Amino acid sequence: MSAHDIARIHEHLDRLAAQDVDVVRVVYPDLIGTDRARDVLVDHLAGACEHGLAFCRAVYHTSPQGDVVPVAGGLDAGLPDIVVRPDLGTLKPLPWEPGVAWCLGEVVDPATGDAVPESPRDLLRAVLDRCSEQGLSPVVGPELEYFLCEPAPGTPGGWRRYAEAPGNVYVAGRRGDPDGHLLRTLRHLRDLGVGASMGNHEFSSGQFEINLVHSAALDAADRTFLFKAAIKELARAEGRLATFMAKPFNDEGGSGFHLHLSCTSGDTNAFDDPSAPYGLSDSARHAIAGVLAHAPALAALANPTINSYKRFGPDTLAPWLIDWGLDNRSAMVRVPPERGSGARFELRLGDASANPYLLIAGAIAAALLGVRAGLEPPPPLEGYGYDTARAAVLPMTLADALDAFEADGELTDLLGKDFAASYLAYKRNEIERFHRHVTDWEFTEYAYHL
Repeated sequence: MSAHDIARIHEHLDRLAAQDVDVVRVVYPDLIGTDRARDVLVDHLAGACEHGLAFCRAVYHTSPQGDVVPVAGGLDAGLPDIVVRPDLGTLKPLPWEPGVAWCLGEVVDPATGDAVPESPRDLLRAVLDRCSEQGLSPVVGPELEYFLCEPAPGTPGGWRRYAEAPGNVYVAGRRGDPDGHLLRTLRHLRDLGVGASMGNHEFSSGQFEINLVHSAALDAADRTFLFKAAIKELARAEGRLATFMAKPFNDEGGSGFHLHLSCTSGDTNAFDDPSAPYGLSDSARHAIAGVLAHAPALAALANPTINSYKRFGPDTLAPWLIDWGLDNRSAMVRVPPERGSGARFELRLGDASANPYLLIAGAIAAALLGVRAGLEPPPPLEGYGYDTARAAVLPMTLADALDAFEADGELTDLLGKDFAASYLAYKRNEIERFHRHVTDWEFTEYAYHL
């Protein structure tokens, strides 16, 4: 390390000491957006910055149940290491865990010194570099929903929805949240500094939405990743489970992950043009058309689990048709009414289980392809959507979405062929494991009569 690097590290160490922090949790996202981490005593932080922290690369290829999936570069290569170095510029003390701060980790392949193809953060960086070649800087505002659950011993899943009661749609206060979960969480998130702005009880019992402020795309992805990790950790501290699963319950709707996307060019909003159709610039219309054109492939990143596709269907307000509309929430791409500095579109395709880095990278890549090709969208949706006579249907299973992703050479070229191959192998293994598993539904349906 240079003398400048050493001096910078000591500045951070002095700041941590002033905040009574003696442990730094170094976190990074795996392929599905789960936070992987190691706690480092502050006395050893400088060494971690210099030499990095060794993790098995197969962490990227590990299923939620802890099985190592056979993806190239992992098992076949003898389970080699990656190196994770603390990014001290992202240090944040944890308000709910005194003495601990966390920071993001920078991931490299120690054999080459290059980024690892499966690294979601580096994938987004690469897409943003391609945007900068067009003079565009994407700005993202994320919106996520999640369910809060309480222990339910003796039930098949072991959890039930928190504060079960009908009709508490878009409320705040103790009516839908008798234990004050949302207020506690908002205050912790404020003190953590991830840009949480507001929240409310959502449509379903035990479901909440917390909004994050908009910012440059990489910063928005970082904050969303840390936000999801924080929500789950805070729920654990309450003895509860917070899940961003797309549709955890048969009798309730699912949880979305909507992205508000715009681009700046210099100091101006590149999507605004009062003289153009709909008040949207050429770049905005081309970007929307790119998202529509690549939507089948984008679904593999926006709706990344087998469960994701159980969120789709009539009257769900989850988009399952490829369309766009002006301030129309039944469309996959909604253009809110604001123009000027607020001109943007809202991609409503994603569900809450999506890896924020991959969803944001995929959406921006699709938009960029539309800008490059000068694509124009069809006329916007009029009235209530969900009419297959007016719009094409998205893939309705993960397998179909993965096939569409593999077939979309333009999108996979932009995202990186090595990443695409790893993602496809990982997710197709997930489908294989699911098809081998006997579900509760099958036993209920068949066991008594057959």
